[in-house]
Amino acid sequence: MKKYASLFLASTIALSAVSIPQQEVQAAEVAKPKNVIMLVMDGSSNNAVTLARWYKGEKLAMDEILTGAVRTYSAESAITDSAPAATALATGHKSNDKYIGVLPSVVNSPGLEQVAEEDAFKPVANVLEGAKQQGKATGLISTSEIQHATPAGFSAHAKNRSQYDDIAEQQVYQNIDVVLGGGYDSLVPGELEQASAAFKLGSVKNVRKDGENLLDVLKDKNYAFVQTRDELLNTNASKIWGSFAPSALAYDFDRATTKPSEPTLAEMTNKAIDTLKKDEDGFFLFVEGSKVDWAAHANDTIGMISDILSFDDAVKEAVEFAKEDGNTLVIAVTDHGNSGITMGNLNTSGTYSSIPVSAYIDPLKKATMTIEGALSQLKEDRSNLAEVAALYGLDELTEEELAILQNAENLGNAMVKMLANRANIGYTTGGHTGDDVFLYSFGPSKVAGLVENTDLAHAMAEFMGFDLATLTDELYVPATKALTEKGFTTKIDLTDKENPVFIAQKADVTVKIPVNKNTMIYENTATNNKKTHTFDTINVYNGADFYISQKLLQEIK
Repeated sequence: MKKYASLFLASTIALSAVSIPQQEVQAAEVAKPKNVIMLVMDGSSNNAVTLARWYKGEKLAMDEILTGAVRTYSAESAITDSAPAATALATGHKSNDKYIGVLPSVVNSPGLEQVAEEDAFKPVANVLEGAKQQGKATGLISTSEIQHATPAGFSAHAKNRSQYDDIAEQQVYQNIDVVLGGGYDSLVPGELEQASAAFKLGSVKNVRKDGENLLDVLKDKNYAFVQTRDELLNTNASKIWGSFAPSALAYDFDRATTKPSEPTLAEMTNKAIDTLKKDEDGFFLFVEGSKVDWAAHANDTIGMISDILSFDDAVKEAVEFAKEDGNTLVIAVTDHGNSGITMGNLNTSGTYSSIPVSAYIDPLKKATMTIEGALSQLKEDRSNLAEVAALYGLDELTEEELAILQNAENLGNAMVKMLANRANIGYTTGGHTGDDVFLYSFGPSKVAGLVENTDLAHAMAEFMGFDLATLTDELYVPATKALTEKGFTTKIDLTDKENPVFIAQKADVTVKIPVNKNTMIYENTATNNKKTHTFDTINVYNGADFYISQKLLQEIK
């Protein structure tokens, strides 16, 4: 794949249009580059950030560190999905729709080099894995399921973002020091469905199909497993796995009413920094504000504002730490646009020049909950429809408006359209968009200018002292070819389709490599010796071949 020029990565590049003052941290002051905090506001857009700033009524923390813009297209499309977007940001490779941490099979976007047919779906190393190989502590935070596309792109490798079983297993065996978010469902097998009540999380829906109870694995790996805000804030453990919901966490505006036991994104970020900074080798932390994207898909203006402001609070935590520390590079970005939101719609075509800010913001200020939160309060018979509409800012309904809501097959859709109309907010789509997005960066070697999303992965890797291509060669060796060259006969055992195993045999030696784990079973029948080896790398199966690390390969004689 094409590697983009390091010109974009130079910290000295500045945008003439950016006049927001920044506290400079010169790279020369840093004796040893240590920390990277990467924050992604999923599925937002520049217009949504503008609206959130007007809503807040003062500058955002992001404003202080605005340094450029990012191109977001994928290997196959001008409009990317979250999975290839995350893959680009984490690995430095543009990829295809739904691909997580693997090379594309289709490349048709202008300016990109083709990928050899045999390399399609090959795992490529990410910056979190690189940080771990440098001896750094690592962290992963999301307000969605932690197995969702964007956090998965920074921690796993799969042909499809829907492979939650594989993604969750890889994340657990990656031995990431701090993992905080939703996604409890994907940690437990089906027969443990009743266990969810004991974990205070309601019903389990996306339970594991492979029979593995990852809660037991986390216990064996000495994680403090926490499920509430109080448990998180009170633990002093060096390894923390926080699973606060079966799937996604609540929107920030809704939390106090619907999920008061959940931590905020800023609280999770602060706790992760406080925990990871104790590692003398430094740390890498990934943080995602996930549900801006979900709100944008729903054209939920309130949901977008809610979680943009929540994300901005997390950025503030990161930047405040970076200012004090001096050894930390902070990057914040949106992975792609969504919804085509605008301040101004067809209502304002002829009157936009005389419409005050209040005409857009005041109707929005009446809402106290997002559409998800408001609808969670709706009675089955809709007898409290007017009250629920008021929660979403739709007060003083006219007879016509009330009739529209009473007769709506999709009440949420009707409500978001009604509020957008009142606030003169426009939308062009319920899907992603192909716009360039703002780039925010702070600290030594901060990134500036108009850059490719892949540039950010290389910038982080360079700051932490490794090369992603070299790292891929070290972490993901095609197992069949490598072990055949060592004289082994190999096969992939798919007897249990949920638990593929790579098997290599030569004379008295049998090697078994389980999927998604960091282990290898080495058996020599001549010496009656059987041993399980553990590594700081994982084994990945892409449906065609297993990929193993050089470290594992070197243990096979």
